Amino acid sequence: MEVFLDNGFERSTIEGIAAAAGMAKRTIYGLYPDKSALFEAAVQRAVDRWLVPIETLRAAETDNLEETLLAIGRIRLAGITSPAGIALQRILNAEGNRFPRLFRLVYDQGTLPALTFIAEVLTRHAEAGIIEIDDPAVVGSAFLSMVVGGPATGALWGVAWDPDDLDKRMRTYVRLFLDGVRPR
Repeated sequence: MEVFLDNGFERSTIEGIAAAAGMAKRTIYGLYPDKSALFEAAVQRAVDRWLVPIETLRAAETDNLEETLLAIGRIRLAGITSPAGIALQRILNAEGNRFPRLFRLVYDQGTLPALTFIAEVLTRHAEAGIIEIDDPAVVGSAFLSMVVGGPATGALWGVAWDPDDLDKRMRTYVRLFLDGVRPR
């Protein structure tokens, strides 16, 4: 993946990848039919390393919706702004037009399970009368965009967030979100 990150897909060569991996070109071609297949496999491995298991989100759930949402936001943000998360976003942004199915792969394996879990959490709290929502999936997506989107974009652009400032922002985002879904 590092060769692709350093050079982009177009300028990366099988020779360079083989040298970086300490392998023969023949070995790589024995595993992958072409550079595109190798790239897609490298992205899949990066996704596998970057993914936060859904069990981690489930373990963060408590009876307190605010604390649960804070924990979910922190977990997702930590994953997305980790070096592996930033690297994955950069390579997808650079090569996504050439490999559009990779965006779907990241969505299906990373974002969708998180959104589904958040919708389940919101549904449970709506059924308990703690919040009022019409569409848990849409509301969950709005939550994730609010608490993760801005800081993740900043990190992608090189903003070095102060952890205390980031925590303050996260708390503000969660309170703002909850103020929008609490019964009036």
